[in-house]
Amino acid sequence: MQWEIVIGLEVHTQLSTQSKIFSGASIAYGAPPNTQACAVDLALPGVLPVLNRSAVELAIRFGLAINARINSPSIFARKNYFYPDLPKGYQISQLDYPIVEGGHVKVLLADGEKTIRLTRAHLEEDAGKSLHEDFHGMTGIDLNRAGTPLLEIVSEPDMRSSAEAVVYAKSLHSLVRWIGICDGNMQEGSFRCDANVSVRPKGTEKLGTRCEIKNLNSFRFLEKAIDYEVARQIDILEDGGRIIQETRLYDSTKDETRSMRSKEEAHDYRYFPDPDLLPVIIPDEWINRIRQELPELPEARHNRYCQELGLSDYDAAVLTGNREISNYFEQVLAALPDQSKLCANWVMGEVSKRLNQESIEISECPVGSQQLAGLLMRVADGTLSGKIARTVFDDLWEGSGNSADEIIAAKGLSQISDNTLIEKMIDDVLVAHPQLVTDFRAGKEKAFNALVGQIMKLSKGQANPVQVNVVLRNKLENQ
Repeated sequence: MQWEIVIGLEVHTQLSTQSKIFSGASIAYGAPPNTQACAVDLALPGVLPVLNRSAVELAIRFGLAINARINSPSIFARKNYFYPDLPKGYQISQLDYPIVEGGHVKVLLADGEKTIRLTRAHLEEDAGKSLHEDFHGMTGIDLNRAGTPLLEIVSEPDMRSSAEAVVYAKSLHSLVRWIGICDGNMQEGSFRCDANVSVRPKGTEKLGTRCEIKNLNSFRFLEKAIDYEVARQIDILEDGGRIIQETRLYDSTKDETRSMRSKEEAHDYRYFPDPDLLPVIIPDEWINRIRQELPELPEARHNRYCQELGLSDYDAAVLTGNREISNYFEQVLAALPDQSKLCANWVMGEVSKRLNQESIEISECPVGSQQLAGLLMRVADGTLSGKIARTVFDDLWEGSGNSADEIIAAKGLSQISDNTLIEKMIDDVLVAHPQLVTDFRAGKEKAFNALVGQIMKLSKGQANPVQVNVVLRNKLENQ
């Protein structure tokens, strides 16, 4: 039997506020345990939550970025369950009236573009953290994270493979960083995924029984966990068994998922509106102001790069995958508006390669956008060949502080474009390599490339390669 995979993701995005969603306590990462948990976070008697306006604003920003509906009123509810790191015995979340409803994210797959629909995105508070490693026979509780503002982004079950799920998760990760609502640091738990996975016979409409894999904090683990879970479910079904709806954890050491608990439904949490929090009324004026403050979004910029700059879908997707890199490209392009492909190739090529090699962000790049633009001007006007330009780029990367023109002048690196000099070098090479000339005239095209290589070697790479090719072929075919 052929099986179809059905995947939906729930992504917990930590919002970039200064304080928690219902208290004034800091959310800075890395503080000693329980030093950033105030009376509200500890659920001491008599305390009341006060909603963080910034968290609401960031949620609205996300809703507008995905073309969703912003609900007004938006209502907070109590989600009741017991867990050692949940002091109140309930989590403040949203159910029937989430702040963001609907919307979509477009992703670029190997076989084209696909739209992933979103069900909702709702505000909620994070729980604390249970610590097991440093205790023998006991569990430590750190409540620093309790009350941290989260936006839980829930997709429809529109993904059909682990690869699609990863592309969607990466697109969402890029978007929340692009619009400035989350730092996206997966190692610190700022962006983590739960994957709802099921399989069904191909061609059927009814969804299979799903299992939820919790707290996946890397794209690699997301892919591996889904692949394992799909194989596990198919094996059970093909052996005549049935899937039990449950919550599972992924063990990266063993590369397997294992049962955590039976899957709860909404009624298990006994949701009811939180009596301490009034419905949130969001005026149109507030929404319109946030809409006007949004940056150009990745989808719009992608379309502009393709339609106005003539870049390929692939190039546009790479250049809009990270806002900082995209802005760097824009700054380089501003100095060379008619050289979009040249600028794109260098930003995606040499610049990105060096950033990856040294594991640094574009904000730490030692070659500023104006320095790179100065170098590419010399490539565009023929002063430098691509090979020599990379040599100049190496010097710029080392942080000498010099411009490309200063490095070119100091090292005498200008490309040789004088026809007289090029003809002399060609004549010298033809005299020195008569066998290659004979081979070319016998129809061996490789001999031509070998002659070009000798000429470039004689010029120390500075001869204009286009002129060399034209003049050399002319001499060989007409003499």
